[in-house]
Amino acid sequence: MRRNGKWHRGKTRPASRRRMVCCLLLVLALLALAAAGRFLAPHDPYKASLSQALQPPSAQYPFGTDNLGRCLLSRVLAGASASLFSALAVVAVVSVFGTAVGLAAGYLGGWVDQALMKLTMVFQAFPSFILAVAVAGMLGPGLGNALLSLMAMYWTTYARLARSLALRLKEEPYIQAARLCGASRRQILARHILPNMVSSMLVTAVSDIGNVILSLAGLSFLGLGVEAPSAEWGLMISNGRAYLQTAPWCILFPSLALFVSVVLFNLAGDAGRDFLEQED
Repeated sequence: MRRNGKWHRGKTRPASRRRMVCCLLLVLALLALAAAGRFLAPHDPYKASLSQALQPPSAQYPFGTDNLGRCLLSRVLAGASASLFSALAVVAVVSVFGTAVGLAAGYLGGWVDQALMKLTMVFQAFPSFILAVAVAGMLGPGLGNALLSLMAMYWTTYARLARSLALRLKEEPYIQAARLCGASRRQILARHILPNMVSSMLVTAVSDIGNVILSLAGLSFLGLGVEAPSAEWGLMISNGRAYLQTAPWCILFPSLALFVSVVLFNLAGDAGRDFLEQED
């Protein structure tokens, strides 16, 4: 049994590595497609032609057209840039800010820990998406305001995770040895604690990208995110509601793009977490 157990773990680790690499390659392909979307679009995503309004999918318009005669394929490709890279920007900011807050709270302790965690609990006292809707409602519609509202919604996750990791790591023997050798707080944080947190924070960030994409689409769907005539998947779904029965492709293709993107990032996050667990 013992030998079989070792054999099983040895087989599982390469499998988890292959799964992680496959998911990362798919995510990179999706990001490359989003970056080149405007160049790959067969038509101008913002050019309206009422004579071509609500055309079904065809050779000329593979995804059909919307109520203003705009090519849906071109708009889905253009919207990929707004949806994906906006989500990446939000996750980059909240992961850095939240990690800094949690690291300071967990390592310094005392009144710093109490003050920062009370601030974190204030933000977590509200349902997350309701908080984002409230902030976006106060700031007004627009992509910038929507991103600020999502930052207010997501940073607490990283703060609490970083705090818990810092509390555990600062009691490790090698940290005590570094203190005895005269290492400063900055050196201990930068050389010993933060590098050991990066993998967990990175996996959390990758998993959160899909959630941020979905939240941004939700705000745009409610009229609190990207404003018309910008191409963004949530806004496209909102505009297509009125034509669900007569022109379902107006909702179908933006929804598929949103679904595939969220699933890919969630799978990448899960694969990264499984790989780290196998390494441990």
